[in-house]
Amino acid sequence: MINKDKLKKDLKLYLVTDSKILKDRDFYKCIEDAIKSGVTMVQLREKNTDGKEFLEKAIKLRELTNKYNVTFVINDRIDIAMLVDADGVHIGQEDMHPDDVRKLIGDNKIIGLSTHSEKQGMEAYKNPNVDYIGVGPIFPTTTKDTTPVGLGYLEYAVKNLDLPFVAIGGIKAHNIDAIIAKGAQRVCLVSEIVGADSISDMARNLQEKFNK
Repeated sequence: MINKDKLKKDLKLYLVTDSKILKDRDFYKCIEDAIKSGVTMVQLREKNTDGKEFLEKAIKLRELTNKYNVTFVINDRIDIAMLVDADGVHIGQEDMHPDDVRKLIGDNKIIGLSTHSEKQGMEAYKNPNVDYIGVGPIFPTTTKDTTPVGLGYLEYAVKNLDLPFVAIGGIKAHNIDAIIAKGAQRVCLVSEIVGADSISDMARNLQEKFNK
């Protein structure tokens, strides 16, 4: 079974990969820099990568996250998550149902689910096969097609969903304080970290926001 207390800690500063934003920088060095500077969980999410390259990235990131004892999940690709022995998977509303995912990956792997409304959040909360949820997108973002939900759903999640969750979507260094003020204790970021001039400095600064 999943240790929910450990999962809450692992979700504190959650990084989703996007090599497109990294441009010509070394993918693995950038992720390693982020981990060394405070990132506590990594999700491999490369929407425009073919299966062969995705698998290669998954294998190498599994090795890297094992090295630093950081939790590693894979977006959508349940088959590749099982192949590389990732810690779990993250799925969306249009993907396979969490109950079916659980049948495939077993009881000891994490299942994360994106949610965009109070209804979806409550459904996830009631489903024992969902270990954590993404709440968002809070702000406009180019990495998600979903309409921003604003801070209202975040407040609802804080008050009503006794389930580990990460706030996600358009979260930046300049607006993360508003997220924390609403009660969020864990955040998920993409471009703010991997697009930073100094990934190490950005990850460190974001981590420190939760230690004040």
